[in-house]
Amino acid sequence: MRTGTVSLPLHGGKVPPWLFKRMVKLAGGITEALIHEYGHDEFLKRVSDPYWFQALSCVLGFDWHSSGTTTTTCGALKMALSPEEHGIAIAGGKGAISRNAPDDIEKYGDTFSLSSQKIERLKYSSRITAKVDNSCIQDGYQLYHHCLFFTESGSWAVVQQGMNENFARRYHWLSDSITSFIEQPHSGICCDKIEDRVLDMTAYASESSRKISLDLIKDNPEHLRKFFKPSRQRMLTDFECGFGLPSHHPVLDIDISEKGMAVLKKAYELQPSNYEELISLQGIGPKKIRELALISDLVFGTPPSWRDPVKYSFTHGGKDGFPYPVDKEVYDNSIKILHESVESAKLEKKERYSAIKRLEEYIRFPACDTR
Repeated sequence: MRTGTVSLPLHGGKVPPWLFKRMVKLAGGITEALIHEYGHDEFLKRVSDPYWFQALSCVLGFDWHSSGTTTTTCGALKMALSPEEHGIAIAGGKGAISRNAPDDIEKYGDTFSLSSQKIERLKYSSRITAKVDNSCIQDGYQLYHHCLFFTESGSWAVVQQGMNENFARRYHWLSDSITSFIEQPHSGICCDKIEDRVLDMTAYASESSRKISLDLIKDNPEHLRKFFKPSRQRMLTDFECGFGLPSHHPVLDIDISEKGMAVLKKAYELQPSNYEELISLQGIGPKKIRELALISDLVFGTPPSWRDPVKYSFTHGGKDGFPYPVDKEVYDNSIKILHESVESAKLEKKERYSAIKRLEEYIRFPACDTR
C-alpha cells in the first residue's frame, strides 16, 4: 500500500447535470471493466487506496482539489452500480443520507442473501469506523460523508470525509487489511493540512493509554472524582458562592457533573472486555475518550499520541472549468471506448467458454475410427 500526502483544499462550483450524467456512465464503465478483469475484492482494494480514488475522481471530471471530489464520485458510483448486476452495493452517502447506511445495508444484504450475522457485522463495521474517525482521532474534522462499499461475500471498504473550515480530510478503510479497529486500522488518511496537535488513540504509541483508559473504567469510575473534586471535609469555599469547581473542567475539557459521571458508571456496569468495546458504547464520545486519556497520562504517566496520522492528475478537465473545461465529445468517446472494450471482453470470454464446451463434447464423444 502506497502512503504519502494528498492535498485536498476546496474551491467552489457545482457539477452541472450534463456532466454528472456522464460521470455516472463513466464510473459504471470503469467499475465494470475492473470487476471483469480483477474481481470484486480488487475493486474494494482500489477504492480504499486514497491515490487510486483521487485518480478516479480526476478521470470523472474533477481537478485535484475540486469541491465534491469525494461526495460526487461516491454518488456517481452509487447510481452507476447495481447490486444485482455488479455484485457491489454502496450504503450511506453525504449529510443526512449517511444515516441511512444501516437501512441500505439491510436492504442490499437481503439482495445478496447474506446471513443476518454478516449483515449485523456490516452494520457494526459502518458504525465503528465512523466512531473511530470522529472520536478516537480528534483532529478537528467533523464527519459529514460516509459510504460503505460491500460485496456478495461480505467484504467491505469505507470512504468517509470530514470538514474543518475550508479543508477536507478523507479516511479510507478496507476490511481485508484490518486486524483491529482501534490500532492503526486505516488504509489511508488524506488531507492537505497537517495539524500541530491531534489526539490519536489509534496509534501504536497510544497502546498503554488505551489499556489504562479501559482499566480506569473497569475498576470503578467513582474514584475518578478524587482527581477533580475536593474531599468531603468541610472547606472555606463551601461557605462562599462561586469558588467551587465547575461542572465542566475548563482546561481538561472534562464533565465533572452527575450527568457526565453517569455515562462512566454505565460503562463500568457493562465491564467492556477491550478498548474497542469501550468506545463502541453509547455516550462514550470524543470528550470521554479524551478525559480518560488525559487522566491516564496525569496519574499513570502513559501519554497518548499527539501526532497527526494524516499521511495528481487531469484527464477530462474540471467541472468548474479549471484547469480547462470538460470536452463533452472527448468524454463521450471515453465512455464509448470503455463500454465497447468491456463488451468485447465479455464476447471473447463467451467464445472461449463455447470452444471449451465443444472440446469437452469432442472428448466425451470422439469421432469413429474408420480405418
